Amino acid sequence: MVVGELLEEVDVLVIGAGPGGYVAAIRAAQLGKSVTIVDKAELGGVCLNRGCIPSKALISAAEKYEAAHESSIPGIETTAKLDFKQVQTWKQSVVNKMTSGVSSLLKGNKVTVLDGEAFFTKPDEVRIMHENGGQRVHFESCIVATGSRPVELKALPYGKRVLSSTEALSLEEVPGSLIVVGGGYIGIELGQTFAKFGSKVTIIEGTDGILPLFDKQMTRLVERSLKKYDVQIETKAMAKSVEETDSSVKLTYTDKAGEEKTIEADYLLVTVGRRPNTDELGLADAGIELDEKGLIKVDQQGRTTNPNVFAIGDIVPGAALAHKASYEGKVAAEVIAGKASVVDYRCIPSVIFSDPEMASVGLSEEEAKKEYASVAVGRFPYAANGRATALNADAGFVKLISDKETGVLVGAQVVGLEASNLIAELGLAIEMSATLEDIALTIHAHPTLGEMVMEAAEVGLGEPIHIVSR
Repeated sequence: MVVGELLEEVDVLVIGAGPGGYVAAIRAAQLGKSVTIVDKAELGGVCLNRGCIPSKALISAAEKYEAAHESSIPGIETTAKLDFKQVQTWKQSVVNKMTSGVSSLLKGNKVTVLDGEAFFTKPDEVRIMHENGGQRVHFESCIVATGSRPVELKALPYGKRVLSSTEALSLEEVPGSLIVVGGGYIGIELGQTFAKFGSKVTIIEGTDGILPLFDKQMTRLVERSLKKYDVQIETKAMAKSVEETDSSVKLTYTDKAGEEKTIEADYLLVTVGRRPNTDELGLADAGIELDEKGLIKVDQQGRTTNPNVFAIGDIVPGAALAHKASYEGKVAAEVIAGKASVVDYRCIPSVIFSDPEMASVGLSEEEAKKEYASVAVGRFPYAANGRATALNADAGFVKLISDKETGVLVGAQVVGLEASNLIAELGLAIEMSATLEDIALTIHAHPTLGEMVMEAAEVGLGEPIHIVSR
């Protein structure tokens, strides 16, 4: 103990103020607990400050610029001028609005906010270091929500022109050319965004296709869109090394044939995954165990091997999704308050804000075929939907997968305009164990994109109206 350090006693201490941490803190406070939340960076975490929100703001700006620069409707001629610094200023205003909202919510729920870096000194105590010294916090329960950070490759160390997603989101200029190493969702979202702003983009992906965790039928549409913006995609290619100068980078990589090649660009963006922030928390002193991937071991309530400490978000097994972290945070807070809550990941959606958007919830068709004796698949194309056609956005489809014996919906995928919003209805349907008949009998407004959900259910039942049954 350092002489003069304050000791604070709290019911619940939350470490990390991202979308998992601040939601957990608010829920615990609502349930009558005294709550303190601490973060070494800023409220909102990576998601609000350097991830979800700023990236979607830039994606939105790129879409607006594209629409103004080149109208997709015959008979409408448009022109556009891009001031990227002003775009970045607007993006930051969006971030500031969201983070100030989090601050107000925490204050309104009487959550104490501390700035500083926390690490465990005992199973029920942490020390928090900040610019004015340090203090100790003794807790009855703790929720760890420290998130993750970009993986840095030894062969491609970050520098002035070798960037992680954090630096890419803050560029003051649109690169004339950009290499993206990693064809996952971050690489595709940012690569496509800069391509729309005018960058010449090359994507280097180690597997045999971009977005490897998604349905191939869906990713083909994204590949087609990328080609529209002259994005070059190199699959089964491995980055080997990089040379960086004040004005450019040169990447050396091996292509799918095993031949060594080089490519030059203004910047190199590395998006090969994220690493859990578990290495500087003093977890061993709290009796908290990690698995072989460096993730914190938790049970179905989020409880770690220390029964008074819970962990949520990117630092525990499962998809690294902001909404998953928020969900887990609410479950952990409720368990601490004595409720019988448990996590159920069956209906957690995955969304990629590519062009076209991609969204999935529940089981894929392949997964469903392994789990059920027989499945019914209903697939309805955007091209047969009046609203999509009127929006000149007819690329995409809605696919529903059900257990053929019971008709219960077990999975859904959407690729196309507003897929990120359409997936919510399907997540609710799976959560409620709705059948294809339930969905088909639900009247959807016309003309809307949502009608495709009803129409896909009709296809799955063998009763399609607006496409010819095969």
